[in-house]
Amino acid sequence: MKHTARHRPFSGPETPAAQPDPAEAARGLSVTDRAFYRDGVGFVPVSGEIHYSRIPRARWAERLGQLRAAGITHASTYAFWNHHVPERGAPSFEDGLDVGAFIDECAAAGLEVVLRIGPWAHGEARNGGFPDWVQEAPVGHRTDDPAYLELVRGWFGQLATALAGRARPGGAIIAIQLENELYDQPGHLVTLKRLAREAGMAAPLWTATAWGSAQLPDGEVVPLFSGYADGFWADPAQGWDASFRAHFFPSHEWDDPGVGADVRAALGTDAVAAGGSPTDLHGFPPATCELGSGMATAYHRRPVLTALDIAALAHNKIGNGSAWQGFFMFAGGRNPRPGLQETIATGYPNDMPELGYDFHAPIGQSGDLTDTAAALREQHAFLAAFGGMLSQMPSTLPDRLPAGLDDTGTLRWALRSDGDAGFIVISHHQPYEPVDGVAGAQFEITLDDGVVTLPSQPVDIPSGTLARWPVGLRIGDMRVRWATASALTVLPGSRPTLVLVATAGVGTELALDDREPVTVAPGVFAADAADVLVLESSASVWVQESVAGRRMLRTGGELAFAGTGDVVRGAATVEEYDPASGTWQPVQIDAPDLPATEILAPHIVREAEEAPADYGFGGVRHRAPSTEAFDALAAVHRLDLPDWAPEEHADAVLEIDWAGDVAQLRVDGVPVDDRFWDGTSWSISLIDAGVAAGSVVTLHVLPLSARSTVWLPSASQARRSATDALAEVGEVRVRARGRWRPL
Repeated sequence: MKHTARHRPFSGPETPAAQPDPAEAARGLSVTDRAFYRDGVGFVPVSGEIHYSRIPRARWAERLGQLRAAGITHASTYAFWNHHVPERGAPSFEDGLDVGAFIDECAAAGLEVVLRIGPWAHGEARNGGFPDWVQEAPVGHRTDDPAYLELVRGWFGQLATALAGRARPGGAIIAIQLENELYDQPGHLVTLKRLAREAGMAAPLWTATAWGSAQLPDGEVVPLFSGYADGFWADPAQGWDASFRAHFFPSHEWDDPGVGADVRAALGTDAVAAGGSPTDLHGFPPATCELGSGMATAYHRRPVLTALDIAALAHNKIGNGSAWQGFFMFAGGRNPRPGLQETIATGYPNDMPELGYDFHAPIGQSGDLTDTAAALREQHAFLAAFGGMLSQMPSTLPDRLPAGLDDTGTLRWALRSDGDAGFIVISHHQPYEPVDGVAGAQFEITLDDGVVTLPSQPVDIPSGTLARWPVGLRIGDMRVRWATASALTVLPGSRPTLVLVATAGVGTELALDDREPVTVAPGVFAADAADVLVLESSASVWVQESVAGRRMLRTGGELAFAGTGDVVRGAATVEEYDPASGTWQPVQIDAPDLPATEILAPHIVREAEEAPADYGFGGVRHRAPSTEAFDALAAVHRLDLPDWAPEEHADAVLEIDWAGDVAQLRVDGVPVDDRFWDGTSWSISLIDAGVAAGSVVTLHVLPLSARSTVWLPSASQARRSATDALAEVGEVRVRARGRWRPL
């Protein structure tokens, strides 16, 4: 059938936004109601959340290089008040808490920074990031109560002192987020902005979270939205909520009423009463700061999302008109000390792991990449290459939309176009309940100069398809009338090269200039004025953006684009695509360290005891077991590591396949990491965990009762039901990653 859309231009003339304030404008940044601009050229920022206080300082440069290689342009981070000032009058900004040094590392890596200064931050932190002495203070928290503002003034002053002038227009910090998930205090946000400025902190952009129909002060903050494929904040008996489903449909609705709803209820905040509009952008373009690039695991609910789930949600936002792609979390970590996690005991609705904050992020807490990293990297390369075009391309929804959130048969797509050129953005996937493949699909796109029909014959579009098919795209003197492969990037040269990625299950057809459409296999297709390179897959491809230009590399290992130079690990070869010759050329790298993986044989020290069905509830949500219950009931396994495992050059990770309820890894009797079981493997960096030669490493696993009703993914539910008490340790591996080597 024909899938039709008629380009709809922006509803009015482009209007400058209320930010930056003329006194705070810097780095060529400007904003309108349509897009973000750098020196007058449109671009799409891509921010990735990384918490410096949850990552060892020695890893900062490495993680930031990994972010750069993933196509992240802006590092976003919370400054957690309770991480820095656990005791009143004794702030700490040393070692892993040196926020100023972290900002410097970001700048060295070529990343700008979004600094989220709170005072309330959430981020699954104890008291939402308030130190206990602030939480217990007799003040009107998160209001303009003078007694509370005096506490905030002290925090902002301490943070500004630690930043030592780095939070000034012109520096790496280009945006400051005020508060988080504040719904009914627009005047308080204005007050916080004034206090931050008085303390000596300012940036071109001031932002605030807008989901939950938040009421925001007009023009004072850029509204930032969210979107998650699933979340731990649903109740254990709850299914896949409509607030999650909605993110997989073509729409111009940016609100997310589900995020933080449980915390709103626990803290007595009603978003409906706030009076905010779910569609009010306050004169700014649609932007996000929390697209879920993973998901944390709470004790009562433990969702696990696939790379395709996460990529589909983000891809759908591009089709819907996103002008800023912001991800939470992009790099996982661990709390810097015990007792800093969100708990039911402190008045919050969830029990979180005490130490681990892996979040199933694209860059896990150990520093290993998940499959999500490659899936998002492809999208970010597209945004880097075509962001200028997209800034002038409104989103047009198709003439035929899904009938509702339960419609799995209607193709999910949208058009980004300026009337002359554009992209058909197909995002035909959702988690848990697969959509149907679409048979006999053909698109009919009405642009300013006529109708474009593609492909030449109807094709079947499989379930799970994510695609960005160009229409009317001009590359140098060549015009791509249309193509049924995804635009990835454009490589410069005397003959520019358009790089496309084949759409799985759909043949690649090209219609260039005035030529008849042709079907092409992966490889180079030479036109009169430019070339087209069709890749079968982008999984091993990395596109680098730098002041030196754009280049495309491929490797079976991992790349990081570091401030001190580009590096690789886990591969013997790296190749760079040479547009002039149309070939991949080897890049000279040092000989790799010999790979080493050793399977361990855990030694049982103590058998597990019988576990109860649950450990109590906070409302309908399960409480995590106490320290005493865990120690009394958990099995203990000793892990005898090979001699090479703790050595720095090995940079080894411990990979544990296990099943149960809760697990801890201890080094010399001290817990260094913990995990709630969700069916996934557990990876721990031995260096980061403090393992040294002679360390005693033990794995503690608490059984999961078959009578437990915590929410688990379906495969894990079946495994829990198969035995009275699940406490299994499967394969345990030590894997050497070796050194990062310069390119």
